[in-house]
Formats: sequence, C-alpha cells, structure tokens
Amino acid sequence: MSTIAALSVPAAEFALHHTLEATDGLAVEIERVVAYDPDHVMPYVWFAGDESTLATADDALSDDPSVDEFEPLTDLTDECLYRMNWVDDVIVILHLLTEEQATILDAHVENKAWRFRVLFPEREALSRTYDFATEQGLSIGIQKVHRLEENRHGRFGLTDAQYETLVAALERGYYEIPREMDMDHLSDELGISHQALSERLRRAHRTLVAEIVDVGESDKE
Repeated sequence: MSTIAALSVPAAEFALHHTLEATDGLAVEIERVVAYDPDHVMPYVWFAGDESTLATADDALSDDPSVDEFEPLTDLTDECLYRMNWVDDVIVILHLLTEEQATILDAHVENKAWRFRVLFPEREALSRTYDFATEQGLSIGIQKVHRLEENRHGRFGLTDAQYETLVAALERGYYEIPREMDMDHLSDELGISHQALSERLRRAHRTLVAEIVDVGESDKE
C-alpha cells in the first residue's frame, strides 16, 4: 500500500542553513511542481517575510554554500519566488529521499529544519530510505506515517460519512462568512440530528487538523 510520510531534516545538513541563520522570521516553502529533471526535484522556492527580512535573505543567498545559482522570478510585497540551482550535496540528499520511486509532495522550513511530505509506493520503501539515510549520516526524522486508502478521500483519515458531510457543508455555504446555511438547516438536508451533525463535523475537523499539524506526545495533555 502506498504510504505518505512526514519527514524532517535539519537545515544545517540540507539547504539554506546560512540564509536561515542570517534572517529572522523568514518563511520558506517549495513551489509544488512535478520535477522535469532528476537534478531538479525542488527548483522553485518561495520566501515570505517583511521587506527587510526578504532583503536580508536575498543578500544571504549569495553566500549560502548550499546554493549554486539563484534567480528571483516574482517579487511581491511580502513574498518572493526563486529558481534555485542547488549544490551537489543538496541534490544527493534529494536523490536519497526519492531513490525508492518516491515523490516529494511538499516541503517547507520549520524551526530551522526542513519538513517533507513524501509519497512512497510502499511502506517498505520508506523503511529502506530511512535505513539508508541514517547509514549515510543524515539526521532524518519521521514525524508521521499513514497509508493511502483505496478510496481517494481516505488519505485524510475521514470516514465516508465525514467526507460527504464536509462536502455538503462546503457546497451549501456553511463555512462562508457570514454563513449561507446554519447547522439546523444543514442537518435537515442531511437527514440527521443537530447533535449528530455537530459531533460528525468535530470529529472530521479533528482528523483533518491531526493530519496537517504535527503534535508531539510531550505537547499532549
């Protein structure tokens, strides 16, 4: 069964460590693209921050040892999109993460570490990637792992009823501001009680948040 894993790698062992150290409050996220070349797994990177932060980051890129060449493509008020040519050490790690026919779905920086969501064709491919990465001395961490279910929306851990309820709520304007349909009318349309709808939505919301936000055991009460 295909598996999605949330992985972390310290920026100091991967990319943009110098730039991140030189700036405060810089947000970094790759633009999600399908790689057109094995050496260009994540060629486009967004920087976000205030004007001063972005200016400092742009200057720092020139001295960042993980970057071979870079080119700003889009300069917005609080965001800038760069095309990156990484040095060989970064490319090697990217190849290592995708060696087992894996696909990097997205990546961003959090607390001076890169966070990746990687799709592996099978659970064993993740295990082999982790074992090989650690053997090569890479400090790779696994934050979360879940299997892709046979149905498309199952990847988020939702039941059929939860998924269908969320779709109905979205389509009927329950999440609009102001709401176009309240919970009483939505529960009538779905043929369930107000209480059942409330509990179903809360469970669905909790499942989605748990899929997106990594909460360590030490953070739980």
